Amino acid sequence: MAALTVRQYDLLERAVAHGHRLVITRRGTEYVVIPDRLVLRGRREAIEARNPTTGDHLVLYLDELDALETVR
Repeated sequence: MAALTVRQYDLLERAVAHGHRLVITRRGTEYVVIPDRLVLRGRREAIEARNPTTGDHLVLYLDELDALETVR
């Protein structure tokens, strides 16, 4: 995915603010995460998130994502 759409940024910001789960696909792997915050690392935007089951911390760079959706 080259860049997130306005709708996807809105979904991401709401998920961070309200603790909603996201389904993120990156390089053919699907992740279900709870985003903690959206940050800049160097010159790249990243989602700092955690696995809802294990609590493991993940950093997912937006420029590497194939798809992003919220869990309803």
